[in-house]
Amino acid sequence: MSLLSELSRELSALAAAGAAGVVGLEHRRGQGSGIVLSPDGYILTNAHVARAGGALRVRRRGAPVAPAELIGADERTDLAVVRTRDAGPPPLALADSRRLQVGQLVMAIGNPFGFDRSVSLGVVSALFRELPTRSGILEGLIQTDAAVNPGHSGGPLLDMDGRVVGINTAMLTTAGGIGFAVPAHTASWVAAVLIQHGEVRRPYLGIRARSEELDPVLARDAGQARGVRVVGVEPGTPAADGGLSGGDLLLAANDAPVATLDDLARVLVLARPISVDVEVLRGSARRRLVVRPQPQAA
Repeated sequence: MSLLSELSRELSALAAAGAAGVVGLEHRRGQGSGIVLSPDGYILTNAHVARAGGALRVRRRGAPVAPAELIGADERTDLAVVRTRDAGPPPLALADSRRLQVGQLVMAIGNPFGFDRSVSLGVVSALFRELPTRSGILEGLIQTDAAVNPGHSGGPLLDMDGRVVGINTAMLTTAGGIGFAVPAHTASWVAAVLIQHGEVRRPYLGIRARSEELDPVLARDAGQARGVRVVGVEPGTPAADGGLSGGDLLLAANDAPVATLDDLARVLVLARPISVDVEVLRGSARRRLVVRPQPQAA
């Protein structure tokens, strides 16, 4: 058997296994995709799919179309969890997408334009992309050249081991071959919070910040390749009271490495700490500061 034939067989098996955990979502304005999170009917999709308007229904191969209810949505990450009361197909596992590398092969599965379980193959084109949307800026996205079209939203981006590394969320309509996915390590904690609480409440610090890749010299001093740069601090906020300043580079929060804004949000949301011990690089000096975040208002 030739190497190409063997690769073709493996890709076919990967597509079949991945597609089994993908469902179609229908609503008044159109359709999207979702992935099965659990056998008891929880489904992960995009917030812009789940909140599109009208009754939401789940379409699965070999089963009647079933009604679904919205469990919760998070506009900041464009993620949502819905549930159908019917037992679903086997769930797909969310992987730690922080191990992804540019150039790695990935497969997108979804229901573009109503064509169920369409499969496309591509590579990871870039990591940590930002994309402006109507509800804000999506941060830390995976960029891929695997075809992502209307209806793919909410479907999985798989690695070659069949693990979900991203949730397809958007494409650039003015350019071919540029699609984006929310990293699975973000989707994992957001989905868990949505199932438990129905919403994601992010404690308030009072900073403006961005994730950035560090130049080689700074990365060597910091001991990591990325960090969160504090662009500004609002007066009278927990960040200001804790001593944070514009220009600080956040490296860790409660001893957890901070490479992206999502890393910081995960610590704040999941731990709900009374205080956060942050490690910053200010100029060439490392400092440890204590910040006491305020709960997000209802």
